[in-house]
Formats: sequence, C-alpha cells, structure tokens
Amino acid sequence: MRIGFIGLGNVGGKLANNLLNNQFDVIVLDKDTKITNEFESNGCKVSKSIEDIVEKTDIIITCLPSPQACAEVLESDNGLIKNIRNDQIWIEMSTTDEDQLKRHASLIESKNAIALEAPVSGGCHRAATGNISIFVGGSRKGFEKALPVLKCLGRKILHTGDFGTASILKVITNYLATVHLVALGEAWTIASKFNLDLDKTFKGIAASSGNSFVHETESQVILNGSYNINFTMDLVEKDVGLFQSLATKLGIDLEISPLVLEIIKDAKEKFGSRAWSSMVVKRLEDKYNTSFRATGYPVELVDKEKKQTGYEI
Repeated sequence: MRIGFIGLGNVGGKLANNLLNNQFDVIVLDKDTKITNEFESNGCKVSKSIEDIVEKTDIIITCLPSPQACAEVLESDNGLIKNIRNDQIWIEMSTTDEDQLKRHASLIESKNAIALEAPVSGGCHRAATGNISIFVGGSRKGFEKALPVLKCLGRKILHTGDFGTASILKVITNYLATVHLVALGEAWTIASKFNLDLDKTFKGIAASSGNSFVHETESQVILNGSYNINFTMDLVEKDVGLFQSLATKLGIDLEISPLVLEIIKDAKEKFGSRAWSSMVVKRLEDKYNTSFRATGYPVELVDKEKKQTGYEI
C-alpha cells in the first residue's frame, strides 16, 4: 500500500515517520525543504507536487496547520480534488473547519474516491510513538479499508460516525484541554505564592479529583521552565476559535469559551504566535513575579510506553 503524506509539521512529521518506520511505502510533500531533506536522508521518497503524490499513491494523508492551508492543498488548480482518482482514499488529519471539511469530502466523493477525517489527540510525544488516539469520521467501509494504516499511526481508534463528527469531537476535546491549561496557570500561581513545595503540589494534583491529562503532561514542562509541549500559541488560538465558531453557528451564548479565547490572544500578543501554548501560564508568573519551577522535570515530553498495535474502541 503506497501512502502519500502532505504536511510534516509538529504532528504530521511524527505520524509520517511512524509509517516509514513500519515499512510502509511512503512519499512526502511539504513546503519546508529542510524537513523533506531530513526525510529523504532517512530513505523516504519526496514529492515535488500534489499531482505527483496523487499519481504515485493509494492513500493520501493531509496534516496541515490551518483551514487556509487545507483549502490550498485541496482546492488549488493543481490540488488534490482535481487530481484524485477512483477508489483512492483521502484522510484529513488536520484540525480544521467542519463546514470546509464536509465540502471537501463531498468534492472528493464526487470523483468516486473515499474521504475520511482522522484528527488525533494525545500530544506530540504520543504521535511520535504511534500511541496517540485517533477519531475517524466517514463511511464504515472507508474506515475499515484504512484501518491497517490507522492502527500503525495510533493506539485507540474511534469511528465517530459520519464525516464531520470526528472534527467536532476533536475541537471539543482541544477546548477542554485549553480550559484546564488556563486553570492550571491560576492553580500554580496560588501554590507558588503560598510557597508550597511545587513537586509535592504536582503529585498531589495528580492523585486528586483535580487531575487531568493536561496536568500530567503540560505541568511537567511548565515546572521545568521549557514550556516545550510541541504545540504553539497560534494553533491553540485556532482550536479555541473553532470551538467558539461552533457555538456561534448554533446560537449558543457560551460563558467560559470567550474568556479563554481572550486569555490565549493576550498570551499570543505577549509571547508570540510561535511560542509554546503552555506559556499561557507565564502571563501570571510575570504579573505576580513568581516562578513555577521544580527540579527533576523534563525539558520535553517523551512517551515511555512501547508502541501497542492500534485497536478500535
């Protein structure tokens, strides 16, 4: 099975490497030649155009940073929609706009090809090992056809239903993660200003009803001071913005989401769009002249669990 992979960013590059390391026949495409040169040096084929990658593969995976980037790859004169062939599979792994996704899927399917969405959740460290979770929306037939590839890319794989359902679920989970990240900034501020032992505080939260996946992961790089979660401020702003747009579409007047989005925008303004998203907590560190530091925490998260064969949940 020949796989084309378009988009080799923080997540996409790790997912593509998993396929390569598992002996799949992979050809990649990305605007960043430094990244594609690294893949080429590891024995991976590199494509120069979308037309070329479509011609040479059975499955095309896109993992792109924004709805605009997705539109460029799918809708351009030389794009995926124009070139995709009968029975080819397109898997969209980007976190993007629901309406745009559905429109792209309809256009892909009008060419008698198969459209699936498969956003991931669980952090870049799990994307690197293939232990990340994957939500998949689209036909059951298409899901089962792509499942051998999905089992390599992730561990827990959920078929969410029709195309569009997976992306809505992913946006919801990203929103919840961001809410807890912002709340952790306030929690760490109180703990540090009361001079609590921050290592014991980390362990206490982890053992309590206040624990979360975000605390177990992002708090570690916050306490280290690197903040390196491999996810940037512009991306978290996009995700919360997508969640807010879902509420607006439904005419739902949310209370927490607008405030969280405002906080993220302020952090992006202070630290830059490419700053690590976990630096949102630094707003309060700086404002109250404190520091969330403890010894023994990693600079960057590493998934220490061995890769397990993926399975449907």
